[in-house]
Amino acid sequence: MALTNSRNTRKAQIVCSGLGQHFVSPRKARDKRKTQTLVALPGAQLKRRHLLAQMQRLMDPTSSQTVCSPRTTLGSPSGEADDMNIPNDFDFAGAEDQTSEEVFSERRTDIEASPRKRRILPDKSTDTLYANWQKLVPTLIDPQLSYYARTLGQALEKTHDVISACGTHTCAYKRTNMLCLFFDSNLAQVLLHHGLFPTSPSQPRMAVSVDLLSFYRALFERSCDAINALASALKTHYSRRGFQVTDARGELVHEPFRRGLGHAVQWYDVLQVEIERQVDTVLQQSRDRVANLQPLQPPQPPQSSDSIILHRERCAPLLAQRCPACFGGTLFGRPIEHGGDIHVATDGNFHHRHRRSAGDCPRFYEPTYFLSKQFVDAVGRRIDTQRKRPAKAHAPLVPDEAIDLCENAYEAADGKKQKAAMDSFDDTGIMALICRHDIPLFFANIDTPGEQQKYSVALIEHLFTLLPSQATVVTLYDVGCVLARSLSKFDILPQDVLLRLRFVTTAMHAYGHEWACQLVHNPRMCIGMGLSDGEGTERLWSRFIRLIGVERSSSRQRRIWLIDRQATAIGSEMKADLGDWIKRRLKRGIKDQGSVALDAINRCEISVEDLQTQWADQRQAQLSIRAHAPARLRKELDTVLALQSDLDASDRALQATRTTLEKDAASGDTLDVLESLQRGHDRLMAKVEALYSSLNVHDRFPELDGVNLDFVRVLLIARDLKMNIRKRTIASFFEWDKLDRAVGGSQQTLGTKLHQHTRKAIAKRQPALMTAIRKFNTYCERLELLYDPAWNIPLPTPLPTKLAELRGDQTLMQDVWVTPSMGEVPRWLADSDVRDGIRALLKRDRCREEQRRLGMEADNLCRFFGEELTALELSLRLPENKRFVVPLQQRRSHFLRLQTQWASSLASSVRFTSRAKEALDRAIAYSGGPQSTALHLASVTVQDPVPEDEVVLPEVDDLEEVEPEQAALADILEGDVAGAEIDEDEDIVHNVCADIVWDPPEVTTRTTSSTGGFPQQVFEPRDISFLTRPTAFLNDVCINGCAILLQMDTPNPTVAIFSTHDLPRIRYNAADDILWCNTSWTRYWEKDVWVLPIHRPANAGHWVVCIIYLSRKELHLFDSLAERKPWKHDVKDIMKLVCRLLMIARQREKEVHVNLDGWVARPLTVKSLQTNGYDCGVWILAAMIAVLRGRHITRLQEDEMSDLRYYLRARILSIPVF
Repeated sequence: MALTNSRNTRKAQIVCSGLGQHFVSPRKARDKRKTQTLVALPGAQLKRRHLLAQMQRLMDPTSSQTVCSPRTTLGSPSGEADDMNIPNDFDFAGAEDQTSEEVFSERRTDIEASPRKRRILPDKSTDTLYANWQKLVPTLIDPQLSYYARTLGQALEKTHDVISACGTHTCAYKRTNMLCLFFDSNLAQVLLHHGLFPTSPSQPRMAVSVDLLSFYRALFERSCDAINALASALKTHYSRRGFQVTDARGELVHEPFRRGLGHAVQWYDVLQVEIERQVDTVLQQSRDRVANLQPLQPPQPPQSSDSIILHRERCAPLLAQRCPACFGGTLFGRPIEHGGDIHVATDGNFHHRHRRSAGDCPRFYEPTYFLSKQFVDAVGRRIDTQRKRPAKAHAPLVPDEAIDLCENAYEAADGKKQKAAMDSFDDTGIMALICRHDIPLFFANIDTPGEQQKYSVALIEHLFTLLPSQATVVTLYDVGCVLARSLSKFDILPQDVLLRLRFVTTAMHAYGHEWACQLVHNPRMCIGMGLSDGEGTERLWSRFIRLIGVERSSSRQRRIWLIDRQATAIGSEMKADLGDWIKRRLKRGIKDQGSVALDAINRCEISVEDLQTQWADQRQAQLSIRAHAPARLRKELDTVLALQSDLDASDRALQATRTTLEKDAASGDTLDVLESLQRGHDRLMAKVEALYSSLNVHDRFPELDGVNLDFVRVLLIARDLKMNIRKRTIASFFEWDKLDRAVGGSQQTLGTKLHQHTRKAIAKRQPALMTAIRKFNTYCERLELLYDPAWNIPLPTPLPTKLAELRGDQTLMQDVWVTPSMGEVPRWLADSDVRDGIRALLKRDRCREEQRRLGMEADNLCRFFGEELTALELSLRLPENKRFVVPLQQRRSHFLRLQTQWASSLASSVRFTSRAKEALDRAIAYSGGPQSTALHLASVTVQDPVPEDEVVLPEVDDLEEVEPEQAALADILEGDVAGAEIDEDEDIVHNVCADIVWDPPEVTTRTTSSTGGFPQQVFEPRDISFLTRPTAFLNDVCINGCAILLQMDTPNPTVAIFSTHDLPRIRYNAADDILWCNTSWTRYWEKDVWVLPIHRPANAGHWVVCIIYLSRKELHLFDSLAERKPWKHDVKDIMKLVCRLLMIARQREKEVHVNLDGWVARPLTVKSLQTNGYDCGVWILAAMIAVLRGRHITRLQEDEMSDLRYYLRARILSIPVF
């Protein structure tokens, strides 16, 4: 009997193993009257036409009438298209969420049949997919936390072949094939419990290792989104290992991981963000609990500091978490005229665009940095409404003429200027608000063609909603002067906000503004600004540069997600770097720039009080409206002078004609006509004079009464030309600096082609700049010819024609003076020393303000450290936070490491340690008792092998714990007791004791008397401590003071020892009088041997010494590290010092006979004498001792340097204290 294989029964159904096609219930028998009705299937006719066309091509290969569809070219090797099969990446690219294969194939067929415009908005299936993900993510939090707790600090788990709920995998296996119908599946949770993250929220066919996703997440924070690269790399890696991904037909899948891996990365990050959000909520609850549990203190009155009343308030926790140095303070209310409480900067970037054709996806992420579009648009509508109303009366700090020129010079001030094609891009850029430490605070998405004011205003307004009611803010913006004027003319921001807000320009862009604008808005000239430059936005854009290409082709929501997550990573990194930021600012900013400023003030030989007075006079004079000639006056003068020039030419023609006719004996009629022309010309000249009088130049500018009209015209032209030259020159400086930095590798490399293109573009613009400078110098020469001293108008100074010299020219930043000066020409205008001194004074003041602000920020960091650590410790001890123990422990471990990174000279590590102890004590007290919250991480210890004959010492943990003070005392009392005899009076010996006082004796300041021609030396306790500590680096006071003491103790009439400050004075081109004043006491012109100590500031600093033998024309170079390369630069400066000192001595009629030709430099050491990094100062003092004793080189060894330190310290302490 023949058996039939009917598929109408359950057993006969075809099934697939694994996670393949799921079981489909058999079709039930239908009524024939319903099932035999002829129905047209969608796409059937189209499919039939495709098959007929393909058959026609096979039968007639020469036919070119039919064009092959894209789907056919991607078919099987034989050229046959199987439209009913799923696509190549169906199994692995997240397409498992489609409802059925039939629906998918029909949709593909429709797309092939009628190609439509690319979909840019999400469809229903995409919305459903994202909705399923959003429902799934909250259910994965507990499995993710469980996986963290099980694997943190441990080796990676080995994935078992069988994933089950059995923890030991020792149970007996029983394999059963069954169909399971679940109302709610927990497959995703099971996968995540075992370290796998699904690529689909339902029915996943692929899962990605959580460790791989965590690694990619860390890689993303350091680079950018690279899903395509990772997917391609995984495909290549598995292919090389022999694993190929194929579809149901056995063909290779071209991109098996891209879409699924992209979904996994995106939603895994969403999961991590959700966990972090819940952890932040727990921490905020603990912060509030700590604030409530702290003992109530009576309300304190506002604190007063230097007649400034400060109010005790707090910023929003969001701001304090992003930058505790700026927003972690408790006292607010500092006047904006003195720098305010907080410095922020804002700027826009139009490179981060989004193509309209890239489309959008459903909203899946709530950004933490971006302001909502509704809020920004509401601010824009308010600005438009206010601009339609009449402007308010206001007293401008800067003349409107200067602000107008600034507005026309910068594109950022023109909100209507189109910076991106709106037909191609729907998002054109982003606007950022950062703190003065370059940490991003907020972003606004730009969706307009230009940089409108609504974005910066919205960011500032949102910032003020999170600040205390008395906090004051200074905002640095490229066109801050323009925005400040707009806010003062219209009611855009509330009045209480305007009173607490001030605008200044960024440091780099300030020099492109008008000089009058710089006097008010340049941060280097504003009181209280310190060294805040506002250029942190440019540094932020440089870190975002890798995202530009990815953003343009991503969906709009994904673009926001990419920027927001990158900003989170950058902010976290820069927050941890706050301590190093303060240290760098102390060294490179305050120390280096402050010392240069002090040297410049000393060189100008003008008192600080006089410089301050001159600066106040300069500001008052150059901010006067009279210092800015209106543009209308300049145009009218040009019109009148052009007409007058034409009339002068006609007058010369008439006179030449008259002379010719008179020689030829012209008729009377001809002479009458000539006289008539002369009378007409005279009438025109009279009208020109009347036209000039109608300009009312002398009425509006009575200072110009009596000044030649041509002189005024040339003066105005020279003024405008110098403004143009200044802008071109500064732009050229920036281009060359950026090019040089890129070549040096400190910024993004430009590449060979772009590098050459930039150089050619700069070289092409340079001739025009040089032409403008030469034209300006011609105007200066002409003004000098037309000048009348009675006018008392300062003449402009010609500019150098070399770019290098122009960079250091101080007159470049000064505008041409267009009004007479009352009385004598002011010193700030005529004396270059006064101008240099004013600039150095401003730099010195900014450095001092920066030091005060850094001290306040260091205090904020220390306070925030203690409060945040208290909240962390308390959260770990509360039982309701048990599920978040692992992330809380990670945060605490990271936070404890910050106490070493945040410590500085302004906030020592002792303060942070004290705060940590207080935090632990308070957490224990608030939680009710101590609990073990230690986080045990895996560590690797590398031990050296122990030789067999070596005695193995006990471990440190097995030894009895001894205090350091007891160990030091035991070393002293138990030094060498071998052979000691025991006295008979043992009881008396044992009863003898002494009180130990651990405080060292107080060291006071030692001052030498200025006797024997030596200058007075002052040794502060800090300076003496450098000689006390064996590893301390000696400073210049120690070197110079000890050199004087050595000369006193070992006098040598042939040796002159200079100061460590003498060579830097040569490098800074100090005046002869300053050099003579500081070196004449040595009577060097009478000495044959000069000793010159030199400090090299590179890295940690290094001391060397040069011994100069004049009669032998030799330089003996001593370097304890035996370095050779730095001497090439030093020898040039040393010879310059020798030349200048000898010339100064000759000018003072001193007998000096030294030939400067044929000098030779010889090193005293070719091998390093020093193996540490702190004894170089002691070594050069040892070299000085050798020279004073008549030898060339010291005989001391490195182990004797500590003895020399002791000797020098004892010598200083032997100086009597008065």
